[in-house]
Amino acid sequence: MEFPNIDPIAFSVGPFPIRWYALAYMAGFLLGWRYVLHLAGLDRDADGQPGRGISRTDIDDFLPWGILGVILGGRLGYILFYQFEMYLADPLEILQIWHGGMSFHGGALGVIVAMIAFAWKRKLPLLHLTDLVCCAVPIGLFFGRLANFINGELFGRITHVPWAMEFPYGGAFARHPSQLYEAALEGLVLFTVMAVMAHRKSVRDRYGVLSGVFLAGYGIFRAFVEFFREPDLQIGLIGGVISMGQILCLPMIAAGLYLIVRGMRRPGGHAGAA
Repeated sequence: MEFPNIDPIAFSVGPFPIRWYALAYMAGFLLGWRYVLHLAGLDRDADGQPGRGISRTDIDDFLPWGILGVILGGRLGYILFYQFEMYLADPLEILQIWHGGMSFHGGALGVIVAMIAFAWKRKLPLLHLTDLVCCAVPIGLFFGRLANFINGELFGRITHVPWAMEFPYGGAFARHPSQLYEAALEGLVLFTVMAVMAHRKSVRDRYGVLSGVFLAGYGIFRAFVEFFREPDLQIGLIGGVISMGQILCLPMIAAGLYLIVRGMRRPGGHAGAA
């Protein structure tokens, strides 16, 4: 198949180019915020009033914390996990986010820190907050992976499958469109699974279960797609067997399974609010 070769710049406002990569982040934040507001409004008492826990106002106030956590954590994670020597040689490149270079694992750590700090400050049940936020993350992942595809980056390994593409920076070889695999699995499939579960009160009341499903689900899907994704040039396969992405997914899967088991062992209601 021929790569669609879409211009990475969606449009320009005067001399300022607006890239699809930036629009993907904006779409992820805005749609994710609206979806979390919807989920926060599901639980109401017998009089139809919002239940105890996290209010829509809390979600509104957390949004800038979450954005900061994603951007700072994602950039710092990419620097530390993937390109430390390059950024050490050219520190100004750290500020040029529009060139790409964001790590999901780093962004996840950044948001976790933001959620811990916000929940502590507001005296909110931490796992309730993480459950709500995790339900929205696949939205951002979906748009982010589509932006990676448009940029022709993070492409897959050489293959002969009928849907293989020659990416602009991948040489004269047909490759897996692994960005689309991730958009489908980490985005659409994971969002659908979590949406079904989030609309069941018996699941929502067991704080931590949804967070665990996200962590384990993302870790499994990402580790699977890594078998089709071209390893990072500067790292390659560690020991000739496993990629850095797969290594970083292992603690996510373990933490996710722990949260699922922990949450399901607790009774319904707010017993899992720690």
